[in-house]
Amino acid sequence: MARPIWTGVLTFGLVTLPVGLYTATEDHTVHFHQLQRGTSDRIRNKRVNERTGKEVGSDNVVKGYELDEGEYVVVEPEELEEIAPGRSKVIDLAGFVDLHRIEPVYFGRTYYVGPRGKEYARVYELMRAALDRSDKAGIATLTMRGKEYLTALRAQPDVLVLHTLHWADEVRDPADVVPELPERHAKAGSKELRTAEQLIDALTIDWDPHDYRDTYEERVKKLVAAKREGEEVVGEPGPPEATNVIDLMEALSRSVEQSRSRGGTGGRQGKRSEGSKGIKGSKGSKGNKAGSGGREGKLRERSGELASLSKAELYERASAADVPGRSKMTREQLTRP
Repeated sequence: MARPIWTGVLTFGLVTLPVGLYTATEDHTVHFHQLQRGTSDRIRNKRVNERTGKEVGSDNVVKGYELDEGEYVVVEPEELEEIAPGRSKVIDLAGFVDLHRIEPVYFGRTYYVGPRGKEYARVYELMRAALDRSDKAGIATLTMRGKEYLTALRAQPDVLVLHTLHWADEVRDPADVVPELPERHAKAGSKELRTAEQLIDALTIDWDPHDYRDTYEERVKKLVAAKREGEEVVGEPGPPEATNVIDLMEALSRSVEQSRSRGGTGGRQGKRSEGSKGIKGSKGSKGNKAGSGGREGKLRERSGELASLSKAELYERASAADVPGRSKMTREQLTRP
């Protein structure tokens, strides 16, 4: 079982609940070591005294607040703890807000909150159920690891969750950092707006995080495996061109029609189903026309299947089939059955 990264108490009115915080997420990114080019020699970061050039152990590193150039006030970790000994062990819920009122840009890290002992299970579940039924989040401050956080406590079906929040002065005003923003009250053409809303409705899906995976990480692993075997590496195609403002309405309308024609089965799978349906129909015909139709149907199905693959996947198939000149082929050439 994981150990809590922080322990203390959660206060809810006059109710006090001993709890622990547990890291809710983990990083699965592919990590690389730094090497000197042309060698297998690792490059490591060290703490070095910039005056003497000598390495300094972590036990001899302290925090210094610079007052003036070269003049510091040294602060020990114990002194930081002493200035707020009580607050560093308390999550005091100051009030509750509707969850939808908290903009996602304010959310930082996420922690699971667990009771510290079976004897507190009843109080814990009562708080979780009350927050779940109210659809609200409890707002509190928390001091942890020498830093104070604004936090939001909310309920999931089985556990309480604590989100650290950015302070208001840490969130940038988009007008200060994003160039070319349209005017705040600029209105799109009514017909374009209605069509865009229709497209959103047509593409509305049920949220299930298990439907998604980190495909970039998979491509990195394939890249490493290919280089290890001395195989050619094929890059992904570039992004599509931006939509011309003049063609915006046409692009929206075609998008709506395309999404509706798929019948909610998903783009690639829906296309393959339509292709196989055409093949079954061609088999029912007679004579040479039937044979030709069946062959054409199979070619259409094969072409539709290949079109749904990425360029890297197409190249893998071409390598397995030992297709000559595959490394110089375009995506369109690789999709020809």
